[in-house]
Amino acid sequence: MNDYQDRRYILIAIFLVVAVTYIFRLFYIQVIDDSYKLSANNLALKHITLYAPRGLIYDRNNELLVYNEAAYNLMVIPREVKDIDTNTFCKLINISREEFDNRMVKIRKYSTRKASILVENITGKEWARIVESLYQYTGFFGEERTMRKYSSSIAGHALGYLNEVSTSILDKLPYYQRGDKIGASGIEKQYEEELRGTRGVAIKMRDNHMRIKGSYKEGKYDTLPKAGFELKLTLDAKLQTYGEQLMQNKTGSIVAIEPSTGEILALVTSPDYDPNKLVGRGRSKYFNSISNNDSLSPWFNRALEAQYPPGSIFKMLQALIGLEEGVISINTGFPCDKKPMNCHNHPPPSNLQKAIQYSCNPYFHDAMKRIVQQGESSSIFTDSPLGLAKWHKHVLSFGLGQRLDIDCPLMKSGNIPGVDYYNKIYGERRWAYSTIYSISIGQGEVMVVPLQMANLAAIFANRGYYYTPHLIKSIGENDSIPAKYLVKNETSVSSKHFDIVIEAMQQVVEADHGTARRARIDSVEVCGKTGTVQNPHGEDHSVFMAFAPKVNPQIAIIVYVENSGFGGTWAAPIASLMMEQYIKGGITDTLKQERILATDFIHGLQY
Repeated sequence: MNDYQDRRYILIAIFLVVAVTYIFRLFYIQVIDDSYKLSANNLALKHITLYAPRGLIYDRNNELLVYNEAAYNLMVIPREVKDIDTNTFCKLINISREEFDNRMVKIRKYSTRKASILVENITGKEWARIVESLYQYTGFFGEERTMRKYSSSIAGHALGYLNEVSTSILDKLPYYQRGDKIGASGIEKQYEEELRGTRGVAIKMRDNHMRIKGSYKEGKYDTLPKAGFELKLTLDAKLQTYGEQLMQNKTGSIVAIEPSTGEILALVTSPDYDPNKLVGRGRSKYFNSISNNDSLSPWFNRALEAQYPPGSIFKMLQALIGLEEGVISINTGFPCDKKPMNCHNHPPPSNLQKAIQYSCNPYFHDAMKRIVQQGESSSIFTDSPLGLAKWHKHVLSFGLGQRLDIDCPLMKSGNIPGVDYYNKIYGERRWAYSTIYSISIGQGEVMVVPLQMANLAAIFANRGYYYTPHLIKSIGENDSIPAKYLVKNETSVSSKHFDIVIEAMQQVVEADHGTARRARIDSVEVCGKTGTVQNPHGEDHSVFMAFAPKVNPQIAIIVYVENSGFGGTWAAPIASLMMEQYIKGGITDTLKQERILATDFIHGLQY
C-alpha cells in the first residue's frame, strides 16, 4: 500500500511540475517576452523602409554638382504572382520577354517570399504610366527611391558613381539591404557614410488578403529618415569644365591646386566618362560599352593612376637637393658637351639658373653625380649608395614615391628608387652612379603620378612646404574637414634655396630662349618648367608644370598630353589657358584657345 501511495505522490508531483512549467512559460511568452507577439504581428504588419535622401554635393562656389531625383523600383514577390499576360506586362514595363524571364529565374532562386527588384530607376514620368495598370498584376508593387543626377557631365572620376551593394558588403555591413546603392568610386565612395544618411521605417497594417489598410497605431512606431550630409568640394566647376573642353580628343590629365591650402581646383582626366549615363535604365548598356569596347580606357583615372617618368621637370628638384647638400651653388656651371647624354642646342649653362632655363641634360648629369658620389668612400661602389640614400630621403620629403592621402580612391605611388631597389637589381656594391645616371634627368626607374607633380608645383610656389591635396572643403554645416588636410608638410630643403629655382622657372616662360614661351599670360608672372617624357610606345608625352602669379600664387598646375611631343608646344599653352581662366576669369588670347580646342591627337588632327 505504501508503494502505491508513493507512486501516486510521485505522479502528482510530476503533473504539478509540468503544469507549473507550462503556466510559467505561457506567462513569460505573453507578458515578458513579446517575440511571439511580434512574430504574429509580422503576419499582419508590413515594415516599409523609408530611404534617406543622399547628401547633395556642391563645388567651392556653391554651384550644385550632384543632387537627387525621384525614381521608383518595380518590386516583385514571386509567390504572390498569379497568372498574368506576360507579353502585355513586358510592354507595360518596357523590357523584353526574354529579359523578364531571365530576371524572374534569378529572383525566384534568391527567394520566392521576399520582395526583389525587377526593374530599378524608373523615372517619375515612366512610373505614372506604369502605375495606372499595375493593379491588374498581383505580386508587383512600386518602391519609391531617389536617383543620383549630375548638373553637368563633368568630373566623373572625381565625383564617382553608385553601384548596387555586393554580397560581400551585405555580409560585412548590416546597414545595407539587397538592392541598395553604395558609392563605388570617387567622392561618392570616399564619403559614403556621410552622404548616405539614416533610414526610417513606416509600419503598415494588412488585412487577411495582405492588402495595406493604413498605418499601425497611427504611425506611433514609425521613424523618419534623416538626409545625408551636404558636401562642399574644393573643385571649381567652371575651371573643371574648361579643362575638360581643352582636353577633348586628347589623352592625358590636368591637375590644378591652390598652393596655400592644398585644395584641388581641377582634376581632369581624358578621356573621361559621363556620370549621368551611369544612372537610370540605360546604365548597364553604357557601362558595358565603355568596359568592353573603348580602347582608350575612360575608367582609367590618369590624374591619379597614370605613372610616367617625370622628365626634365625633375631637374629643378635635383637643383634644390644639390644646393641643400652643398655640392653645387647658384654660380656652378658645367659644359654642355652632350656626353654621356644628348641635349638640344642652347647657350652655355654657365650657372644654375641658365641650366634650368635651357633644360640642359649634361648639366644635371654632372650635378647629380656630385650628389651621389660625395667622396665619403674611396670606392665608388660604397660611396654611391651613401649619396643615393641622402638623395632618396630628400625626394621623399617632396611627396614623391608615396601615395598622397587624397580623398579619392585608387591613387598610385609612383617610384623613387633607393639603395635597396638597386641592390635588389644589381647586388650590393655592384653598382655606382654610372649605372643609374638616367635618373638625373627624370628618366630610368623614376616614376611619378600627375597629382604628385601638381603638388610639386605647389611646393615650389610655397617655397618648401605643402598641404596634402584634397577634394573636400566642408562636411555639413560646420565647415569641418579631416585634420590631416590642415597639417603643413615641410620638405627637407631649406626655403632659402627656392628663390633661384623660381627665378629660373620664370625665365623658362619669359626669356627669349625659354622653353615655355607659349605659357605667357599678359600681366601675370608665370613660373614653369617644360618636360618631354620619353614614351617607348609612340610619340613622347608633352608635360608642363607651373604656378602663378609668382608672388602670392593662386594656382599650381600640371598638364600631361600623351603622344604629342614637346612640352612647350601643347602642355604649356593648355596650362596657361587654365591659369588665366582661374586668375582673370576669362581668356584674352583667343587664338591660343582656338588652336588647342581644334587639335585632335586621338584622330591625328593637329591645328
